[in-house]
Amino acid sequence: MAGLRLDTPVQFVSGVGPVRAEQLKALGVETVGDLIEYFPFRYDHRPRSQAIGSLRLDETATIVGQVRRVRTRGGFGREVVIADVEDGTGLCTVRWFNSAYLRDKLGPGVLIAATGKVSQYRDRGCLTNPKYRIVGGESLDAVVNGESFDPVYPSSAALSSRRIGRFVAAALAEVVDQVDDPLPDSLRRARGFPPRRAAVQRYHLPTQVDDVEVARRRLAYDELLMMQLAVQLKRAEAERSRRACPIETTEEIDRRIRARFGFELTPGQNAAVADIVEDLARTRPMRRLLQADVGAGKTAVALYAALAVIANRRQVAFLAPTEILAEQHHRKITRSLADSRVRVKLLVGNTPRKERRSTLYSISSGEANLVVGTHALLEEDVTIPWLGLVIVDEQHRFGVRQRARIRSKGNDPHYLVLTATPIPRTLAMTVFGDLDVSTVHDMPPGRQPVRTQCVTPPELTPAWERVRKELRSGRQAFVVFPLVEQSAALPLKAAADELEHLRRGALSDFTVELLHGQMRREQKEAVMARFVAGETQALATTTVVEVGLDVPNATVMLVHHAERFGLSQLHQLRGRVGRGTHPSLCLLLTDTESETALERLSILCSTSDGFAVAEEDLRLRGPGEVVGQRQHGIPEFKVADLSRDTDTLETSRADAMAIIAADADLSRAHHRGLRSALLERFGDSMALVDVA
Repeated sequence: MAGLRLDTPVQFVSGVGPVRAEQLKALGVETVGDLIEYFPFRYDHRPRSQAIGSLRLDETATIVGQVRRVRTRGGFGREVVIADVEDGTGLCTVRWFNSAYLRDKLGPGVLIAATGKVSQYRDRGCLTNPKYRIVGGESLDAVVNGESFDPVYPSSAALSSRRIGRFVAAALAEVVDQVDDPLPDSLRRARGFPPRRAAVQRYHLPTQVDDVEVARRRLAYDELLMMQLAVQLKRAEAERSRRACPIETTEEIDRRIRARFGFELTPGQNAAVADIVEDLARTRPMRRLLQADVGAGKTAVALYAALAVIANRRQVAFLAPTEILAEQHHRKITRSLADSRVRVKLLVGNTPRKERRSTLYSISSGEANLVVGTHALLEEDVTIPWLGLVIVDEQHRFGVRQRARIRSKGNDPHYLVLTATPIPRTLAMTVFGDLDVSTVHDMPPGRQPVRTQCVTPPELTPAWERVRKELRSGRQAFVVFPLVEQSAALPLKAAADELEHLRRGALSDFTVELLHGQMRREQKEAVMARFVAGETQALATTTVVEVGLDVPNATVMLVHHAERFGLSQLHQLRGRVGRGTHPSLCLLLTDTESETALERLSILCSTSDGFAVAEEDLRLRGPGEVVGQRQHGIPEFKVADLSRDTDTLETSRADAMAIIAADADLSRAHHRGLRSALLERFGDSMALVDVA
C-alpha cells in the first residue's frame, strides 16, 4: 500500500502483519498513531565503552571486544555460557545463566558490546548476565565512543519490549513528520518546549541524557493541558447555561441551624460554611468539594448546607456509597432534627416494598425534605420535584454516569461533594478539577490523635494484651480482616472464619460479634446498634466500617494483613477509633518481608495527617488506585505523573484558564489545533467531564 499515515492500521508497519497486529491490539495499539504514542516506561542506559584494562569492581561499564572462546558449564536447562572477550588492553569473562541459545550466536572472532556491573572471576574482571549486542554493519566508532539509552516498553507474553521497539522505530521513520503540534507557537516558545514531533522522536529514541526529561515534560504538559481545557470548558459552559434556585441564608436561619448542633463549629468548619453560603446564594449551581481529614466534622457542614436549602423550601438528596453509611447518616441526621419539622426519609436497596412505596410518595409529593440513600436514589421511579441540593459522600465510589443521574433528578440543583479521604492537590486539580474546594484541617476540641504501631507475629501476644486492657477498662475494639470468608486463592485470615477463634481465644472474656457487607440490612443494623450501645465489646469486621461508623467509646483497632490495604484505606480504618476523648491505638499486624510494604506501613506509624498520607499513597500507588481510575471517566495519562508533575500541572491549569477566558469555545485560528486534539483525546466522554 502507499506510505503510512497516522490512521493506518498498525499491521502495515514493517515487520508487524496480521498476527502481531492482534497482539498489539491487546496492548491498546491499533493504528500507527497509537504505536508512536506507546511510550517507554524506562530506559536501559549503556554508558560509553571503556578499555577492559581500566575496569573497576562494582561499577557499571560497557566493553567492546572480540570473543576469543566460548564454553558452557552445568547440565541441561541450567547451562552457563561463558565467553572470554578481549580488546587489546585486557581480557574479560562474560557469563550468561540459563541462556544456552547464545552458544550458537557467539563464537571466536565475533565482535560484541556488553554492559553490566563489574565483578571478579578468578584473576580478571567479569560481567554476569549483561545486556549485549553483536556489533556488525554499524559504525564501530559509534559503538565504542557513543552511549545509548535503549527504551523499555510495557510488553506482553507475546511481544517483547525489544520487538515493540523495532516496530516503533520503523513507524517513526515514516510518520513522525505527520505529527501535528496542537500548541500555538507563541505558547510553546513561552514555555520553552520543543515541537511535539521532536518530543515524540526523542522520547522513543534519546541520544543524550537530557533528551528524555525534556521530551517527557513536553508530552506531560500536553496531557495535562488537554485535561485542564476539558475541565475549564465544561465549567465555563455550566456557568453560562445552568441556573439554580438561589438559597438565601439569613441571620435567623443561621442561628436556628447552629442551635441544632449543640456544639461550636471549628474555624475550619466555619470557613467551609461561609464558602457554601456564598455559593448557594448565586443562580449558578454550586459545585463544591468539601474535604476533611477523618473525624474533622464534614457531615456537620453538609447538614448546615442541607438545612439552609430546606429553609428555602427546597428538597435535599444525600447520596452515600453503602447502606451502612446511608443508615448511619440517616440515624445521626434524624437524631439531630428529632424535635424539628424537617422530615427525613431513607431509601436503600433493601427498603421493604411497602415502605419503599410510601417513601417514594413522600419524596415526590414534597412531604419529605431530605432523603438519604444509596444507589437506590438513582432509579427511574425516584422523583424529587423540588430538588435544590445534592450531597454526594465519597464521590469516587460512584460511576460517572451514576453521578450524572442524581444530578438529573432536579433542575440544576446545587452540588456538594464530601470526602473524608484527603485528596492530594494534584488529584484535586484533575479528578475534581471542575469543583471549588473547601478543606477542613482542624479537629473538634478534645479529639485524640490515634497512635499507630506495626506488629509482627512475634509481637502478637503483647498486642492482644493491649486490646484486652482497653476492653477491661470499658472501651471497645475493632478487629479488621481483609476477607469475609477464607479463599483458596488468598491465604489470608477472614472475619467469618476467625470469629469463633476470637471468642474461644484472644477475646474469650468479652462479647464479640461479626459485621460485614454481605449481611442482611436487619442483621447489620442490629449488630451496629448493640456495638454503639456498648452491649458488644469487639467487632470482627471487614472494610465495611472504613467510612462513617462513629463509636466514640472505641479506642483500639487491630488490622490483620495490614500490608493488603492501601495507605488511604488504612487511614480511613484507623479513623474509626479516636473519635472520643480517650487516647486510642491502631495496631497494624503484618508478616510481610517486602521492603516496599513495610515502608508504606511506616508512613502511617509516623503521621496521623491524612493529607500527608494521601500524598505518599499517590507517590507509591498512582492516581488510579488512590481514587479509582475506572470511575472518574477521564482517560489515563500515558506520560504525566501526578506525583512528580505538580509544577507542570499548575502551569497547564493557569494556561488553560487563560485560553478559555480569551476564547471560550477555542474557535480562533491559533486554537484550532487545541480544539482538534481535545476532541480526539476525549471524544464522547467530554460530556461526562463535568461530573467527574
